[in-house]
Amino acid sequence: MTGDKPSHRSERNGTSGSAGRLEIEAPVVADGPALHRITRDSGVLDVNSPYAYLLWCRDFAHTSAVARTDDGVVGFVTGYIRPDAPDAVVVWQIAVDASQRGGGVARQLLSHLVDRVQPRGVRYLETTITPDNTASIGLFSALAESRGTGIERSELFTADLFPDAHLGEDLYRIGPFPAAGP
Repeated sequence: MTGDKPSHRSERNGTSGSAGRLEIEAPVVADGPALHRITRDSGVLDVNSPYAYLLWCRDFAHTSAVARTDDGVVGFVTGYIRPDAPDAVVVWQIAVDASQRGGGVARQLLSHLVDRVQPRGVRYLETTITPDNTASIGLFSALAESRGTGIERSELFTADLFPDAHLGEDLYRIGPFPAAGP
């Protein structure tokens, strides 16, 4: 890791729209409202409080990323290093604004996140996905394939553990990623 300055890269955005460049970088606190909005507008993700997104952008900026165009934040991935497994980053949420879907933004966010955490000794990415979320299953399977590594699925949280009509969440573990060089 190169100090506290967030790493980022510019890429041509493959989607149509007013924003030509896509910047992927660590979030800042001011991005919190955009993360909340994108999550809410997705219609499928569990929406956390606005306060939670502010905390994510402050406390987990090194394990999260935003995709930004001239129009503002258009996607994000939030994650954290598992305290009992410091070689694993857990992806909490990933979402892309409707205006940018289908252009590979989510794939770029995940790839960026893996590249940023590998130098910290992370060799695995974990996430939970409901069995009916074929888009997310495809996204994380594609990450494993593009990185030339495995993906394992196991039951983690059964539906009866949730107080509402939430489906169970399966754990997807991707890796190992190669150890980062010096």
